[in-house]
Parts: sequence; structure tokens; C-alpha cells
Amino acid sequence: MINFRKLQYSALGVSMLTLVGCTGKGEARSNVEAPGESVGAKARLLEAGASAMQTDEPPSRLEIYLVGFHPLKQEPVHQFEAHHFCVQVNEDFLQCALYDGNSGDAKLNGIEYIISEELFERLPEEEKQYWHPHNGEILSGQLVAPNLPQAAEHELMKSKINSYGKTWHTWDTAQTNSAEASLPLGEPSLAWSFNRDGEANPGLIEERDEDMNIDTAERRRARQDLVPLAKPQSGVDALHGEFPRPTSPIPGVEAKP
Repeated sequence: MINFRKLQYSALGVSMLTLVGCTGKGEARSNVEAPGESVGAKARLLEAGASAMQTDEPPSRLEIYLVGFHPLKQEPVHQFEAHHFCVQVNEDFLQCALYDGNSGDAKLNGIEYIISEELFERLPEEEKQYWHPHNGEILSGQLVAPNLPQAAEHELMKSKINSYGKTWHTWDTAQTNSAEASLPLGEPSLAWSFNRDGEANPGLIEERDEDMNIDTAERRRARQDLVPLAKPQSGVDALHGEFPRPTSPIPGVEAKP
């Protein structure tokens, strides 16, 4: 697995920070407005004091930014655009805070842990049902690292081939028409991954691409050299047949026997 910090700076040097060599970038705002009074002067003063005197070491290390999509495992047509802010804990383990956008009003709506194939294979069989495969997200071009140089993003995705994620969404911010969405109510929901073309709700990927100036189809083409690296994965067929639309295989994405 890669040293992300070294990779990022190296790729930046190669690209000379030109926009031509970078992936898409754009603002994605939160869908919900939490109830409550506006932050007052006293709270702002306390916040400023805390910022100056307290540590922000854990969140300040969330240097890797990924955007992808999650269907809920128990309700696959219920789907999220997920903004991951992550830290590489070690060569086999990444941990991410999930938000519903990347702007100042974004709401924290979940967590994801990402592990290597090697760590996944060590898990008890009972535990594996919670971990979704990532090859479909990567080879389809759906999972992206916005504003990274193309070479850096490609190496990052290469390092995540055959990995698995365990994702819990704690706030249903995708339900913009529901009054219940204004607060994080109820139990957390286990999320999954898309493993076949056609599983994403119509417009979900296209809206992300338009908002963030991303070309999912172009990313898919650029990642075809990763197809030979992809191994059959557990969980690929976990949601097969659970979508109301016809679906088709993603080349390189295979279910483990």
C-alpha cells in the first residue's frame, strides 16, 4: 500500500499543479438544516478559545478525501452520496468520517473502516457479513478522490483494489422530504457497495458528476489497467436482484465462490 503523503507531493510536482492534470472539484452542500438557534457570540468565543488551546490532532489527520455512493444493505434503493474524510492508520487500515457534503454546513452522517484483503480474510465468518467489497466502486469509476492529480488518484485507487469497507450511516440526511431527517434519529444503518452497473438510482451519479465537475466514465476508462489486479470478492452478490432496474456485470468484478 502507498504512502499517501509522499505520493501526493510527488504527483503534484509532476503535474506542476495544472488543472489539466487534476481530477474534478466542486462544492457539495448538505441536504438538511438541523433545528436550533444560531450560534451566539459567547459560543463563538468559546470555540475560538478551544481552537487556540485544545488539540485537534485526530481530525487534522483526515487528509484523504474520497467521494462515493452507498446503498443500505437492508434497503438497497435507499442510497447516499458519501463524502469520506480519512486517515491511513497503517498499511492495511483506513478510517473515515462520513459527511453528506464537503461545504461548511456538511453534516456528519456516518463512519467507514477500510481494511485490506489480508485483514478481511482473518475475520470470523460471522463478521464478514458487515464488510462490503470495493472493486465495483473502483473499477466503475464511481469512487473518486476530488482535486487530486490524475496520477495520484490512480495510485490511490490501485492501493484499494481488493479492499473491504464496514460502513454505518447514523443520520439519514438523504431523506430531504422527511421532517425526521433534520436530526440523527433511530438506529444506525449498515451500508453496502454497488457491484453491478444499473444498481445506482437514476441520476445519483450524474448529479454528483455535474456538481463536482467529475467524469465517472472517463475514470472508468482510465482504470482498466487495474482490472487484472482485481480478485473475486466476498459480498459481490449480496444485493443481486434487490434493485428494481436491470443490472449488468462490471468487468473485473467477480464474486468469490
